[in-house]
Amino acid sequence: MIRPLFLSHGSPMLAIEDSPYTAFLTEFGKGLAPQAVVVFTAHWESATLTVSAHDDVYETIYDFGGFPDELYQVVYPARGSSAVSGTVVERFREAGIAVRTDGSRGLDHGSWTLLSRLFPQADVPVVQISVHPYLPAAEQYRIGQALQGLGAENILVLGSGATVHNLRALHWGQKEPEPWAVQFDDWLVEQLQQPDLAALFDYEQAAPYARQAVPRAEHFVPLLLAFGSGGGEQRAQVLHRSYDLGTLSYLSMQF
Repeated sequence: MIRPLFLSHGSPMLAIEDSPYTAFLTEFGKGLAPQAVVVFTAHWESATLTVSAHDDVYETIYDFGGFPDELYQVVYPARGSSAVSGTVVERFREAGIAVRTDGSRGLDHGSWTLLSRLFPQADVPVVQISVHPYLPAAEQYRIGQALQGLGAENILVLGSGATVHNLRALHWGQKEPEPWAVQFDDWLVEQLQQPDLAALFDYEQAAPYARQAVPRAEHFVPLLLAFGSGGGEQRAQVLHRSYDLGTLSYLSMQF
């Protein structure tokens, strides 16, 4: 049994820079041996849920600008899995969730930066799934619920985003977190661990500093998707918590 994860992908630089967070990812990955990884990534948005479906090697997408040349030389040649894609699509359809497939899109940095640390040999098949950031929180959770039990088949469900992700509120060079970012994460962890679904689904109104932490929901909803896929059978667990640039959260959890 492998439990779903939410991991922050933060800056693309985590693929090439060493930090306490990348050390955590590397060490944590050594204890994982999934048959495949299913990734909800904040950097693939679509109005209809879309699932990658092929067995080929993915192209590595550099969907960012202004970073060192070294970062654009990283290649993560993971393969897809049409078999696992088929299972995922069937689950969504059984739950009444509209879904389509994609056979050509590469891995965006929401996926490959994390996977390069967890599985550096790129030897674990990957199925990438888009997100729809404008759906209600309860619906995000329901989408995740469709994938409950995949862990029993040794398939890792991974939500890749960030709980506090406000590029306008970054403080370059600042290592100490802003108190409001910490307070938002404190509240979030409390709701996840109780759990209090009603409060969680109303996070925009109920959580302190929600507007600062989540000015747009694309990086937040992978948390709800991963949480929904966990089934609530075990208490949500904080695996790692650190901050960079004052407000960028690396809160990472297991469900």
